Amino acid sequence: MAKKFWLIKSEPDVFGFDDLEKCKGQTEPWDGIRNYQARNFMRDEMRQGDVAIFYHSNAGANVGAVGLATVASEKAYPDHTQFDPKSNYYDAKSTKENPRWLMVDFKYGKPFKRLVTLKELKEAPELEDMLVVKRGQRLSIQPVEKAHFKAVCKMGGLSAKDLKELGV
Repeated sequence: MAKKFWLIKSEPDVFGFDDLEKCKGQTEPWDGIRNYQARNFMRDEMRQGDVAIFYHSNAGANVGAVGLATVASEKAYPDHTQFDPKSNYYDAKSTKENPRWLMVDFKYGKPFKRLVTLKELKEAPELEDMLVVKRGQRLSIQPVEKAHFKAVCKMGGLSAKDLKELGV
Protein backbone atom coordinates (compact mmCIF):
# COMPACT_ATOMS: atom_id res chain seq x y z
CA MET A 1 0.00 0.00 0.00
CA ALA A 2 1.15 3.50 -0.76
CA LYS A 3 2.18 5.70 2.13
CA LYS A 4 -0.50 8.18 3.17
CA PHE A 5 -0.07 11.61 4.66
CA TRP A 6 -1.94 13.21 7.53
CA LEU A 7 -2.20 16.29 9.68
CA ILE A 8 -2.70 15.69 13.40
CA LYS A 9 -3.67 18.53 15.71
CA SER A 10 -2.85 18.88 19.36
CA GLU A 11 -2.83 21.70 21.84
CA PRO A 12 0.80 22.14 22.94
CA ASP A 13 -0.17 22.93 26.54
CA VAL A 14 -1.89 19.51 26.68
CA PHE A 15 0.50 17.45 24.52
CA GLY A 16 2.92 19.08 22.12
CA PHE A 17 5.51 17.94 19.64
CA ASP A 18 8.24 18.34 22.27
CA ASP A 19 6.25 16.04 24.57
CA LEU A 20 6.25 13.35 21.88
CA GLU A 21 10.03 13.60 21.63
CA LYS A 22 10.34 13.03 25.40
CA CYS A 23 8.10 9.92 25.46
CA LYS A 24 9.60 6.48 25.99
CA GLY A 25 10.80 5.37 22.57
CA GLN A 26 9.60 8.76 21.30
CA THR A 27 6.26 7.02 20.76
CA GLU A 28 2.84 7.69 22.27
CA PRO A 29 -0.76 6.49 21.74
CA TRP A 30 -2.93 9.17 20.12
CA ASP A 31 -5.84 8.80 22.51
CA GLY A 32 -8.92 10.87 23.22
CA ILE A 33 -10.18 11.21 19.64
CA ARG A 34 -13.95 11.55 19.92
CA ASN A 35 -15.02 12.36 16.39
CA TYR A 36 -16.35 9.56 14.21
CA GLN A 37 -14.76 10.83 11.00
CA ALA A 38 -11.33 11.12 12.62
CA ARG A 39 -11.79 7.68 14.21
CA ASN A 40 -12.68 6.23 10.81
CA PHE A 41 -9.54 7.70 9.25
CA MET A 42 -7.48 5.93 11.92
CA ARG A 43 -9.45 2.69 11.64
CA ASP A 44 -9.77 2.44 7.87
CA GLU A 45 -6.86 4.31 6.35
CA MET A 46 -3.91 4.88 8.70
CA ARG A 47 -1.17 2.32 8.52
CA GLN A 48 2.24 1.89 10.07
CA GLY A 49 4.77 4.10 8.26
CA ASP A 50 2.29 6.79 7.21
CA VAL A 51 3.60 10.27 7.97
CA ALA A 52 1.77 13.11 9.70
CA ILE A 53 2.35 16.82 10.01
CA PHE A 54 2.19 17.63 13.72
CA TYR A 55 0.14 20.80 14.11
CA HIS A 56 -0.17 22.90 17.25
CA SER A 57 -3.69 24.32 17.63
CA ASN A 58 -5.06 26.84 20.13
CA ALA A 59 -1.54 28.14 20.72
CA GLY A 60 -1.98 31.88 20.13
CA ALA A 61 0.70 33.19 17.79
CA ASN A 62 2.29 29.73 17.67
CA VAL A 63 -0.57 27.99 15.86
CA GLY A 64 0.81 25.96 12.98
CA ALA A 65 2.85 23.04 11.72
CA VAL A 66 5.89 22.20 13.86
CA GLY A 67 7.22 18.85 12.64
CA LEU A 68 6.57 15.33 11.45
CA ALA A 69 5.54 12.12 13.17
CA THR A 70 5.04 8.63 11.79
CA VAL A 71 2.29 6.12 12.50
CA ALA A 72 4.00 3.50 14.65
CA SER A 73 1.22 0.96 15.22
CA GLU A 74 0.26 -1.62 12.64
CA LYS A 75 -3.38 -0.62 12.83
CA ALA A 76 -5.83 1.21 15.09
CA TYR A 77 -6.76 -0.41 18.39
CA PRO A 78 -9.23 0.38 21.21
CA ASP A 79 -8.58 3.62 23.09
CA HIS A 80 -8.27 2.65 26.75
CA THR A 81 -9.49 6.06 27.99
CA GLN A 82 -13.06 5.31 26.88
CA PHE A 83 -13.32 2.66 29.61
CA ASP A 84 -11.95 4.78 32.48
CA PRO A 85 -14.68 6.66 34.40
CA LYS A 86 -12.02 9.05 35.72
CA SER A 87 -10.90 10.04 32.22
CA ASN A 88 -12.15 13.11 30.38
CA TYR A 89 -12.62 10.75 27.43
CA TYR A 90 -14.78 8.19 29.23
CA ASP A 91 -17.70 6.86 27.18
CA ALA A 92 -20.29 4.98 29.25
CA LYS A 93 -21.83 3.46 26.12
CA SER A 94 -18.57 1.93 24.93
CA THR A 95 -17.70 -1.61 25.98
CA LYS A 96 -14.58 -3.73 25.65
CA GLU A 97 -16.59 -6.11 23.46
CA ASN A 98 -17.75 -3.25 21.24
CA PRO A 99 -15.40 -0.27 21.63
CA ARG A 100 -16.46 2.95 19.90
CA TRP A 101 -13.13 4.74 19.99
CA LEU A 102 -9.77 3.77 18.56
CA MET A 103 -6.25 5.12 18.53
CA VAL A 104 -2.93 4.64 16.83
CA ASP A 105 0.58 5.21 18.10
CA PHE A 106 2.69 8.04 16.73
CA LYS A 107 6.48 8.22 16.76
CA TYR A 108 8.43 11.45 16.81
CA GLY A 109 9.86 12.08 13.37
CA LYS A 110 11.54 15.35 12.52
CA PRO A 111 11.06 18.89 13.75
CA PHE A 112 10.58 21.67 11.26
CA LYS A 113 13.38 24.19 11.23
CA ARG A 114 10.70 26.83 11.73
CA LEU A 115 7.01 27.03 12.62
CA VAL A 116 4.73 27.21 9.59
CA THR A 117 1.86 29.37 10.78
CA LEU A 118 -1.77 28.94 9.83
CA LYS A 119 -1.56 32.39 8.23
CA GLU A 120 1.28 31.21 5.98
CA LEU A 121 -0.60 28.04 5.09
CA LYS A 122 -3.65 30.09 4.12
CA GLU A 123 -1.58 32.51 2.03
CA ALA A 124 0.20 29.79 0.02
CA PRO A 125 -1.65 29.43 -3.31
CA GLU A 126 -0.50 25.81 -3.69
CA LEU A 127 -2.28 24.93 -0.42
CA GLU A 128 -5.69 26.49 -1.17
CA ASP A 129 -7.32 23.03 -1.24
CA MET A 130 -5.62 21.72 1.90
CA LEU A 131 -8.26 20.88 4.52
CA VAL A 132 -6.63 22.73 7.42
CA VAL A 133 -6.91 26.07 5.60
CA LYS A 134 -10.60 25.67 4.82
CA ARG A 135 -13.07 27.55 6.95
CA GLY A 136 -14.77 25.45 9.63
CA GLN A 137 -12.36 22.52 9.25
CA ARG A 138 -11.73 21.45 12.84
CA LEU A 139 -10.92 17.73 12.59
CA SER A 140 -7.99 16.71 14.76
CA ILE A 141 -6.93 14.14 12.16
CA GLN A 142 -7.07 15.03 8.48
CA PRO A 143 -5.76 13.46 5.29
CA VAL A 144 -3.19 15.51 3.39
CA GLU A 145 -2.38 15.22 -0.31
CA LYS A 146 1.26 14.36 -1.05
CA ALA A 147 1.84 17.65 -2.90
CA HIS A 148 0.47 19.62 0.06
CA PHE A 149 2.55 17.57 2.48
CA LYS A 150 5.76 18.27 0.55
CA ALA A 151 4.93 21.98 0.25
CA VAL A 152 4.39 22.32 4.01
CA CYS A 153 7.62 20.43 4.72
CA LYS A 154 9.51 22.75 2.39
CA MET A 155 7.96 25.78 4.11
CA GLY A 156 9.13 24.30 7.41
CA GLY A 157 12.69 24.11 6.14
CA LEU A 158 12.98 20.38 5.53
CA SER A 159 15.04 19.18 2.60
CA ALA A 160 14.46 16.30 0.21
CA LYS A 161 17.15 14.42 2.21
CA ASP A 162 15.18 14.98 5.44
CA LEU A 163 12.06 13.52 3.83
CA LYS A 164 13.98 10.58 2.38
CA GLU A 165 15.10 9.66 5.91
CA LEU A 166 11.39 9.25 6.74
CA GLY A 167 10.73 7.22 3.62
CA VAL A 168 8.91 10.02 1.76
